[in-house]
Amino acid sequence: MFCTKCGKQIPDSTKFCPYCGANCSPEQDIAGQAGQVFNKVEKELGSAFDEVKQSFNGNSNNQNYNQGYNANQNYSNGYNNGTIPPYSGTRLKDDRGLASYIILSIITCGIYSYYFIYKMAHDVNIACDGDGENTSGIVAFILLSFITCGIYAWFWYYNLGNRLAANGPRYGLSIQENGTTVLLWWIFGAFICGIGPLVAMHILIKNSNKICNAYNRAQGLM
Repeated sequence: MFCTKCGKQIPDSTKFCPYCGANCSPEQDIAGQAGQVFNKVEKELGSAFDEVKQSFNGNSNNQNYNQGYNANQNYSNGYNNGTIPPYSGTRLKDDRGLASYIILSIITCGIYSYYFIYKMAHDVNIACDGDGENTSGIVAFILLSFITCGIYAWFWYYNLGNRLAANGPRYGLSIQENGTTVLLWWIFGAFICGIGPLVAMHILIKNSNKICNAYNRAQGLM
């Protein structure tokens, strides 16, 4: 085995590293991993709360977006030319997480899940602008999902997965999972102890974070 602090090889079952004195017991390793997971979830929750707070304070991306779009006269065929969308006026959120999505959705009895979808669609529309597609907002998502008994929600997730995969090369990214992957997890993965929809949402969150992060880097916002 190896010391988790100094990285040197030490005999198995060693409780304390003879080189640096670090605690190397299995219990300490488990506690350390649990602490890392807790810190990650805590960071995700803090980021999610900040996003909601900014929305209520009116710090929206929409105010400066049209100005940025109109200022770029050469952008009409930007997607085909491989160019990045014009600056929208603010940094897109690229650190969404599945843990905060689940926890806040439970706390708010599902309300946060709709807000989450609204904000993710908003950011994806900015980062993928010029590709000829548009990810429907929360009103269409709720109404059409209700009318179609939930079928439209699957269609929405499928389209979003395909859009993210298609825009990956635009930012020099290789996104393997597409809409079919998301849909299969959402429908058939539900029979695997109900974890399928969570895996599908994780894929969408991961890939949307990649696209938004690439957009932020391209705009010099990192």
